[in-house]
This record gives sequence, structure tokens and C-alpha cells, in this order.
Amino acid sequence: MGDDDSLDLSGEDVGAAESGGKKAKAGGFLPTLLKFAAIGLGALIFIVTVAAITYNILSGRGESQTVIDPTSEYIGTRPQYATFSLIGQIATRTRDQTHTTVVDMLIEYDLNNNAAQTELTARVAQLRDFTRQYFAQKYANELEPENENRLKQEIRELLNTRYLDTAKVRGILFNKLDVMEL
Repeated sequence: MGDDDSLDLSGEDVGAAESGGKKAKAGGFLPTLLKFAAIGLGALIFIVTVAAITYNILSGRGESQTVIDPTSEYIGTRPQYATFSLIGQIATRTRDQTHTTVVDMLIEYDLNNNAAQTELTARVAQLRDFTRQYFAQKYANELEPENENRLKQEIRELLNTRYLDTAKVRGILFNKLDVMEL
């Protein structure tokens, strides 16, 4: 044994005394370590959450804050059309022969479309005859106000598919649509 070695005559283990001191220090170190681990884990969760939200916003995959009802008929601003009004007022009896219909119809077409304007003007007699025949084939109950949008769509489709070559009808307007009982 060397001079530096101390003899323990009391029989106590020197290593046990030293480890007891370390146990006291380790008991204070473990809660501190857990506290820093919890802070680090919390910071990591916060950073990941912020990064995910930022990515969704920047990539456009995030949920829109403006909710638009898909069943609504909102289409934004309505385009401006030119109107053809040379058809004039047409009076005819309905198919059931109990009512008279008086209609003044306007045809909407693309603005500044000179070819459409020329074709509509050249076919004004055919358009007047079409209008008279169309309303003469309808029963009075088919000409009620709640059916007006369906009538407009049907007239537009018939004109575009059967009567006009180059001009495209974009809409139908009624200045007058009166159904009177005889």
C-alpha cells in the first residue's frame, strides 16, 4: 500500500461514503434533466406545428376561410351583351285555345359581334315566325311566371341549334310576357 492510501480502521467502506454523496447529487440531477427534456419536447412540438400550418398556408392546401355555397347561383359579374329587339311584340293564342299570349322578346348576343347582328337582322321574319309558333304550341300553365327561366333556356337552345348559323344567342329577355284568359 502506498503512503497516500488511508487505512480505515473503523471497517466502513470508503467507496460507500463517496457513492452516498454521489447519490445525493444524482437525486437532484434527474428532475433537472427531466425538466429540460420536457421543455425540449414541448419546443419541438411547437416548431413542428408552426411549420405544418405555414406549409399548408403557403401551398394553398389549407382550408379556405371563405365558404361559398356550391348550390348558389352566384357566377360573379355578368358579362355585357348586345340586344336584338327588332322582333317586336307578338300576340297569339295558346295551345289550349283558352288564353292569349302577348310577348315582346329580346335576344342577347356577344357585344361587338357584327356577324351576329347581321344574321339576326337578316332573319327577323323567321325569328318573328319562330316566336309566334313557339308560344302557340304552349299551354297556358306552361307560361306561368315560375316557368320563365325554363322557357328562356329552351328558346335559346332552339335558336342556337335550329335557326341560327353563325350567331350565338347568349340570353333571352322578355320585355313583356302576358297570358290573358279569353
